[in-house]
Amino acid sequence: MKILVSAGSKHGATLDIARVIGERLAQRGHVVVLAPAEDVDDLTGIEAAVIGSGVYAGHWLAPAKELIEKHAATLGGIPVWLFSSGPLGDPPKPEEDPVDVEDLMAMSGAIGHRVFSGRIDLALLGFGEKAIVKALRAPVGDFRDWDLIDSWAVEIAEALDSGTGAAG
Repeated sequence: MKILVSAGSKHGATLDIARVIGERLAQRGHVVVLAPAEDVDDLTGIEAAVIGSGVYAGHWLAPAKELIEKHAATLGGIPVWLFSSGPLGDPPKPEEDPVDVEDLMAMSGAIGHRVFSGRIDLALLGFGEKAIVKALRAPVGDFRDWDLIDSWAVEIAEALDSGTGAAG
């Protein structure tokens, strides 16, 4: 099966998550097209999709939202899963889903959505971003749970392999 794995990623952390998901799907024998959301122009031949975004101020990044909006008709006819990356700390905060996920799930016909913790690397941030991190007292570090990400990718692979599309 040919699967698009894509993400809107401001500083690379969310694209890293997409890469791990794509690697796991490829290990299961699927053909994976890995691309940043802003580079996805054509879904010809795509039979399933996993699309994610970094979350800032409770919202997905524009390139990931635009990918879903532009290709909603195609996505509605194939198995689709969405993921968000953004909560920080231990336990991760914020706890709620991003504001726009419900609409994106409806638009894409997504089977499921997962939220994964994110990463803040001060070396990658601009002056304004550093000021926001300091003002919000956001925890700095890499909070991504690679085992959780890997197990979700396996769930997707199993759903695709069984033809049920049942992974949440």
